[in-house]
Amino acid sequence: MSLKVMTNRSKTFLCALSISVMAVGVSSASQPCSAAKPSRTATTKQSDAVTTIPSEAATAKSSNSSAKATEKAAHGPSLVRWNDWSDDIFARAKKEGKLVLLDLEAVWCHWCHVMDEKTYADPSVAKLMDKNIIAVKVDQDSRPDLSNKYEKYGWPATIIFNSDGKELAKRSGYMDSDEFKKLVKQLAANPDKPEPEAIDAKVTYSSNNVLTAEQRKDLNFKHVDGYDGEFGGWGIGGHKFLDWNSVEYSLQLAKEGDKDALERVKKTLEAHHKLLDPVFGGVYQYSTNGDWDHPHFEKIMETQAECLRLYSVAGMVLKDQKYIDSAKAIDSYLKNFMTSPEGAFYTSQDADLKPGQHSAEYFALNDKERRAKGIPRIDKHVYARENGWAINAIAHLYMATGDSEYLKEAQKAAQWIIANRSIDGGGFRHDETDKGGPYLGDTLSMGRAFLSLYMATGDQQWLKRSSQAADFISQHFENKEAGGKLSAGFLTAEAKPNAIAAPEPLLEENQSICRFANLLSQYTGEAKYKAMSESAMRYLSTPEIVAKRRILVAGTLIADHEMAHSPAHITVVGKKSDPQAKELFLAAIGSPLIYRRIDWLDKSEGNLPNLDVEFPDLGKAAAFLCAGNRCSSPAYQPEDLVKLVDRVK
Repeated sequence: MSLKVMTNRSKTFLCALSISVMAVGVSSASQPCSAAKPSRTATTKQSDAVTTIPSEAATAKSSNSSAKATEKAAHGPSLVRWNDWSDDIFARAKKEGKLVLLDLEAVWCHWCHVMDEKTYADPSVAKLMDKNIIAVKVDQDSRPDLSNKYEKYGWPATIIFNSDGKELAKRSGYMDSDEFKKLVKQLAANPDKPEPEAIDAKVTYSSNNVLTAEQRKDLNFKHVDGYDGEFGGWGIGGHKFLDWNSVEYSLQLAKEGDKDALERVKKTLEAHHKLLDPVFGGVYQYSTNGDWDHPHFEKIMETQAECLRLYSVAGMVLKDQKYIDSAKAIDSYLKNFMTSPEGAFYTSQDADLKPGQHSAEYFALNDKERRAKGIPRIDKHVYARENGWAINAIAHLYMATGDSEYLKEAQKAAQWIIANRSIDGGGFRHDETDKGGPYLGDTLSMGRAFLSLYMATGDQQWLKRSSQAADFISQHFENKEAGGKLSAGFLTAEAKPNAIAAPEPLLEENQSICRFANLLSQYTGEAKYKAMSESAMRYLSTPEIVAKRRILVAGTLIADHEMAHSPAHITVVGKKSDPQAKELFLAAIGSPLIYRRIDWLDKSEGNLPNLDVEFPDLGKAAAFLCAGNRCSSPAYQPEDLVKLVDRVK
């Protein structure tokens, strides 16, 4: 089935970031934050939020406890009395007759630093808050439930509640002292009167397991219409960044023969190279001014991981080494800066060498010059979600290259997370201890990572762990209506009775679950996983959800396409000790296919879980390709398998 779509686009289209629903009154100059080896020791004061870099492979490898100390030191002394988030805060607010302010920040975010240094450091602001507000500050990376609920307002996101937990106002990005004080005075005088923008409309979920033809047509139009033909990427004006779903969907279109889609992919990836750090490696988060030449320098794990994965996939599909080289450069950054001594991955690196001060001059320096000034602070929390993203990406880099060092890197991190973040039943904690968890994102990202490790190795342990993760998701995160009836999709955190800021489904997580559970059902033959993907699609096909975005809609289109088709299926038949079988399997996992299922049938281990074809015993290793409702003759050499795969659209 072709995915060819319309190519006309509106000349009046305006950029709409997925996270940027800007509140009235926030200036464009204060938009919210979206998210090489050391040559010598470089140490500076913690108060400057700079990480000590000891040497070579030990880069950024210090304990979590020191990371937490650095995190506190980064803000310095505060005039505002900050509290941790809990429902008990609201009982205290009611007793004291105060509002509750939630400041959701990101430790890597420039504008969060500026608001701390200016607005919250203003004595008149602190005095007003002390009189009217109980203030709560939360690192959004540490609380996925709050982060996902309010991500369109971040970062920083400012949410103000009355003492009953009702949202009164939501603000996006930096506010100066005057604007902030005006808002607090207004709400304190009317604590039972929320702003109209703070009231969320109730959603009636769809009963459709697929998009309607009209929805599919509309989303395809938005996807093409939102492409920036001048600069590449999706969205015109404003921020430029790599939307991996849009590029991956375009790769699928290109694979089916859409030349315009191929041009969109190539132009976008070429432009995005400007956001690759040429010195340390890794990916800057985004660029402003509507082009790719004004980067914001934070490095966030999701962006590192998904760009690494996408460049690996693009390298395989387009057979272009430069994309593989880009993926390798990102992985080098992760190994040198973002890896713990145990082999697990950290969370992010700050945009600023000193909080609140732009660092363009610093990032223009060479390696030696940068290190002489110090290294922007690294958040050394080790979260299961971020590690799942990284493991999944590095497994794809292994499949693109066949370099076993990447597989070892991914497996080492996976084993650490299993040993240190597991929950009974197949799930995962976010951190060493969870506040408000469990969260969907941790188990989902690890489930995806396990499935990729199974694809990369044929090792049944990874398929089993992936299935256990899916079972945990089904048991803990289903979005249910009163009475326990399944509604649609999955919540970003486990629901708790009468919770303030109750969790909701998140678009990106449900796109990911739809794809993950659908592919898992193909591997296992288990109907329950297909039912999970259908539940996610009921959420995604809900009209209000479909209409939510003007661009960046490709995640839903990919999920819908995969739900409607069977993946190309390569099965290698032969002993895992057989060198010929190993060569065939390496060719299989490196094949230029996006939606694919790779199995390795070693009959000495027993049958595969969903063996839908009876393969003959040919006396030697062979590979079979099944696609488009037919299966190929056996391929005995890697080059023969490559020829078969190249015919698949």
